[in-house]
Amino acid sequence: MKRILDIAVVLLGLITGSVCAAGPPKDVSELLTPIIQKHDVPGMAAAVVRGGETVALGFTGVRTRGKPDKIAVADRFHIGSDTKAMTAMLCGILVDEGKLKWDQTLGETFPELKKSMHAQYQGVTLEQLLTHRGGAPGDLTKDELWGKLWQHKGTPTSAHRLLLQGVTSQPPEAPPGEKYNYSNAGYSIAGHMAEKVAGKSWEDLLRQRIFRRLGMTTAGFGAPGARAKNDQPRGHKADGTPVEPGPGADNPVAIGPAGIVHCSIGDWAKFAAANLPSAKTKLVKAETLEKLHTSAAGEPKYAMGWIIADNQPWAGGPALTHDGSNTMWYAAAWLAPKKDFAVLVACNQASDKACNDARVALIGDHFKGERGR
Repeated sequence: MKRILDIAVVLLGLITGSVCAAGPPKDVSELLTPIIQKHDVPGMAAAVVRGGETVALGFTGVRTRGKPDKIAVADRFHIGSDTKAMTAMLCGILVDEGKLKWDQTLGETFPELKKSMHAQYQGVTLEQLLTHRGGAPGDLTKDELWGKLWQHKGTPTSAHRLLLQGVTSQPPEAPPGEKYNYSNAGYSIAGHMAEKVAGKSWEDLLRQRIFRRLGMTTAGFGAPGARAKNDQPRGHKADGTPVEPGPGADNPVAIGPAGIVHCSIGDWAKFAAANLPSAKTKLVKAETLEKLHTSAAGEPKYAMGWIIADNQPWAGGPALTHDGSNTMWYAAAWLAPKKDFAVLVACNQASDKACNDARVALIGDHFKGERGR
């Protein structure tokens, strides 16, 4: 009965998810239950988006291994690097407003750092950062920078600045524009560019320009919940040990623009819908959305916060996809723009296999026999 009531609340738009004129979202929880049992993960939530609406929702398992509290429809999941698409979208909004340019360089944006910034970083562009082709490193442990970021006690914006200065004081890891190099640091720097031109923190910009516009009332940053009560799902280590919110439950805020957003599965579905052709709320111009979804030259095919997966039969062509994990959670998004369709899965323990099995099951269920690959 509680599950039926939860789905009914979704219909009213009071908790999460899109209001669907044809009726409440289909409850696909039964598809997920055998998957979490097979992979021995504590809990999972999933959503299917079609035609601008959340047409299916599912949630199963418990918030914390060893405790009885069950996953609920409004529970918040950490989505890790799926945050990157949100940071890229924010940059697209600022481009549309004339505050940023795709070819805007670090040297232009931060002239005050000219003396300390390595010459090769001076010409790195926003577009290169968002497509992982700006030469920013994947490893931040060199010169003890990672430790400094953990110890930083200032604001998130000052942490982003510390990362920028630490990274750009050294030569790029690869010649800018010539090589793909997946980098959380690059996204943090792109987020800091947004902060610099808009005069607001990345967190406030995301809240104002994306979360509020889409009605994402559950969205926030870092590990969700309070230590004093089991009010939200906990992330779990590989051995199944739950991790309480607080220090050690997420990465340092310095890499926030690369991966520290949390939200309910229904609210994440609203962001996915904003990336599809039938989006009810258009966050950016059509040409800007196309730019965000177009991969840079070379392999792998990475756009701005999205991997391009070619030849997906269920998608009717290329799909947009991305996974996210801080090693205690796992989230996976698959979008099929040609079919105006998306499937999202989130788990409170890092299991790519569980999320992929859920994706295949949901695609198969939705398309009645068409199997995801």
